[in-house]
Amino acid sequence: MKKIWMLLISLFLISGVFFAGCTEKTGSGENANTTTITASTKETVIKIGVLTDLSGPLSSDGNDIEKTLKIGKDDINKYFEEKGLPYKIKLYVEDTQSNPSICLQKVQSLNAMGINLIIGPTSSAEVKNIKDYINSNHMVIISPSSTAPPQMIGFTTPEQKKYIFRFVPTDNFQAKAIAGEIKDMGIKNVVVIYRGDAWGMGLEKATVDDLKKEGVNIIGEIEYPSTPEPSDWSPYIQTLENKIAGKDPKTTAVLAIGFDEIATLLSQIDKDSPLLKVKWFGSDGIVDSEKVISEAKNKAEKVGLYSTEFYGVSDEAKKLAEEYEKRGYGKKPRQYALIAYDALWVGAISYAEMLNKTGGKYDANLLSKLIKENTVKYTKGEFGIKPVTGDIYLNEWNDRASGDYGIHAVTEEGWKLVGIWDYKTGKINWLNS
Repeated sequence: MKKIWMLLISLFLISGVFFAGCTEKTGSGENANTTTITASTKETVIKIGVLTDLSGPLSSDGNDIEKTLKIGKDDINKYFEEKGLPYKIKLYVEDTQSNPSICLQKVQSLNAMGINLIIGPTSSAEVKNIKDYINSNHMVIISPSSTAPPQMIGFTTPEQKKYIFRFVPTDNFQAKAIAGEIKDMGIKNVVVIYRGDAWGMGLEKATVDDLKKEGVNIIGEIEYPSTPEPSDWSPYIQTLENKIAGKDPKTTAVLAIGFDEIATLLSQIDKDSPLLKVKWFGSDGIVDSEKVISEAKNKAEKVGLYSTEFYGVSDEAKKLAEEYEKRGYGKKPRQYALIAYDALWVGAISYAEMLNKTGGKYDANLLSKLIKENTVKYTKGEFGIKPVTGDIYLNEWNDRASGDYGIHAVTEEGWKLVGIWDYKTGKINWLNS
């Protein structure tokens, strides 16, 4: 890879031409995915959009993603400078509130600005709503946190998803982790309450299937609306209480598949409710939720709220955490923020290589191809850096192909990692407190 970068530098020096400016869509049909970058200064500014939730039900993750990408931007620009490459990335952050309609509006706005590469969005429902626009306008996105299986967000073939990457495993993996922890804790009966969007329905279906395979009895499946979420949870609370009535609380549990709204649900449960005498399980949609701690910590601590999320660790992540804390952002980035950091690196390097290969033109098909190739090279350390979330290998759907899952619970200290589900063995390593 060192030879490739030396060749890039040589080409620029020989030609004496450096590319800069923004991109603009031109032509139609086969030419719609190619744009020309105007030569004007000595530095090419690569515009990258960021679609994240800064004020909605996934804002705990979304704000963390924005902070971590600021570090990523600085690291990448320093890398380009040290390598003598005439590129600089600039981020354009948009708040989608995890709302599919707002997300589409933001994508259209970014496209109008000539932005072709996007990190995000946060949720699968958003990906589902923007996929047709992304494909028809030959844009490329890399989501750090959309986990619904491809079929649940409207894809039937990998070719339909060639511009849409996800650097996180799908819920087919998470479902096995959830089923594994529930079985491991001796639970026999489960009632599921889930968010009625593409993500919630996809994870619910996959998890229920895996729970049944593990011999766990499903005593209820309750769907609630996602746009908007309920403000009064009393009907759902009553239904949940009815479902667990007469069951042994030691072997009965509630599985809540949702976002920050689960905090409101818990806060509205009466302190004497039988729902607070059984264990609760969650998912990646609620892990590290600040709202759970601020609105329902005591109740969440009582029921555990054992929640799963992709888990990747590395020495690189520790270094990033040091910079994160140094900037006053907190102790360390959340998992999806770490994935977004990796996505930005691969996206930026691939975009720069695309511009070099095309003489400064945007080519969506080439960018898509390079992202897939460079993900492997990035994993192997061929650029002199390695992923902060461990090895990244993509399947034919451009989704991460594997991964362990951390199990987080609410304790007296707040959210805490209490176990790790190993995807290779299907077993859980419970951590000492």
